Amino acid sequence: MQPLIDNARTFGQRPEEFAGHAEGQSPEVLFITCSDSRVVPALITGARPGQLFELRTAGNIVPPHGAGRPSGEAATIEYAVEVLGVTDIVVCGHSHCGAVGALVRGDDLTAVPAVRDWLAEAADEPKPCDPADPTVAEAVQHHVLSQLLRLRSYPCVERRLTEGRLRMHGWYYEVHTGVVREHRADTDTFETL
Repeated sequence: MQPLIDNARTFGQRPEEFAGHAEGQSPEVLFITCSDSRVVPALITGARPGQLFELRTAGNIVPPHGAGRPSGEAATIEYAVEVLGVTDIVVCGHSHCGAVGALVRGDDLTAVPAVRDWLAEAADEPKPCDPADPTVAEAVQHHVLSQLLRLRSYPCVERRLTEGRLRMHGWYYEVHTGVVREHRADTDTFETL
């Protein structure tokens, strides 16, 4: 923890770099990814403050629209699309994902009921894959595509897509190599960016 504290102490010593941020934000991208500490959107993309509007959830799960209760995830998506006017949404899954791995393996999650119930939100059964494969690559990639479909159930997203004012991207990040792959609709494969 101490190195993080040390950096935080020196971070604010360059106020001229941050003064413009007081005027507001206008990110072009909503970046939806997992809460996993190995996935750092700004590091992966090289984004500077103000360029990404981030939504991080366990397993990069997008809950169904109108699930009967308000959610921070739905509010974040709606705000990004309707208020900030993002032009792109990226759903980025990653290798070695504990959430997707738990779904694929059918892990007993009774000791962590909040995690169990959240993962139930994933709804779609993950694509079967070799449970011995620690990357769970195929299952994660299938899961990313399921979350992109789930996003289309949000009226604001579907409307902007129909109007041609929004694009969606499915990414798969390999935590063990740093490689990022994007889903290509024409071949239905994830190819290196």
